[in-house]
Amino acid sequence: MSKTKETGEPAVDRRSFFKALGAGATLAATPAIVTPAAAVDPGKEETKARYRESEHVKAFYRVNRF
Repeated sequence: MSKTKETGEPAVDRRSFFKALGAGATLAATPAIVTPAAAVDPGKEETKARYRESEHVKAFYRVNRF
């Protein structure tokens, strides 16, 4: 690590600056990562619109051999 000529104390170099910057960004992002997700209960309207194997879907499967 380089030292300043006048005081003899360690100078802040680029490597330590970016190390501190990365540590600060990690600490800032930690609360967003730790927050638990809330479970959502789908209502009747959402479950009505789900996939159903109707006649036109069966015909598609039959024609395309799925």
